[in-house]
Amino acid sequence: MKRWDYAVSSADDAPASAPILLKGSICENLKKAAELGYRAIEVHTRPDEQFDYEAIRQTEAAYGVKAAMIITGRLNTEGMCSLIDDRPYVVDAAMKGMRDYVDIACEMKADLVIGWLKGNVPAGGNREKYLNRLARNLEILAEYAKGRNVKLNLEVINRYEVNIFTTADEIMEFLEKYQIDNLYVHLDAFHMGIDECDPVEAIRRCKGKIGYFHLADNSRRYPGSGQFDFTKILNALEEAGYEGYLSVECLPWPTELEAAKRAIDYMRQIESGEEMKITA
Repeated sequence: MKRWDYAVSSADDAPASAPILLKGSICENLKKAAELGYRAIEVHTRPDEQFDYEAIRQTEAAYGVKAAMIITGRLNTEGMCSLIDDRPYVVDAAMKGMRDYVDIACEMKADLVIGWLKGNVPAGGNREKYLNRLARNLEILAEYAKGRNVKLNLEVINRYEVNIFTTADEIMEFLEKYQIDNLYVHLDAFHMGIDECDPVEAIRRCKGKIGYFHLADNSRRYPGSGQFDFTKILNALEEAGYEGYLSVECLPWPTELEAAKRAIDYMRQIESGEEMKITA
């Protein structure tokens, strides 16, 4: 089996209920990730944060780890913005925030995930109207990002959290209809365990368009703690030609660092053909 490069979720701070495993500055989290055997971190941040990019580059070079993905969720959860809101000034704020995120990603030579920021169709709303609005705004952002060598990844999230792009088939139908350049699919094992009948077929459906992949078990704890067959998932990703990072985004149980360690240890066992369960 292919030897994969693993990333791990990180933020300056986060509640215990969030699937964030490393907390601190980006430089601190890069060092922690390297010590645990990871090759990259994903960074959950606001678009108005200020970073010392030279210090980040020096830390990346010193430890052989990089900030590979910027997660944009806080523009929705803290900024209350979405790309399909009926209030034009809210959409304007979302577009500005996304451009700021793109600029951050460009400085870090990273890519972007768009999850909750895409918004939800309001109850009784005309779904086609909102998807057209989303497509129009994504096309603008994707072009802006392409000019800065940043890829945009749309996340598939379970139906209990969102009502747009809850399955691989739904998001692929959107991409096939609108044909927006520089727009890719972000799949998450935890979300797939809720809404996909067959995660392997979901991965195959997205062949050629997968830009990012999140690892967590069915309970959203670390891989190897639950019921998912990660051997099949890794084989399907390899068959689909995915070459990016596998990023551990799971709950910090039993502790943040222990979850990060157990996750990568288990995934390395999978790669070597050992399917041992890591127990507490």
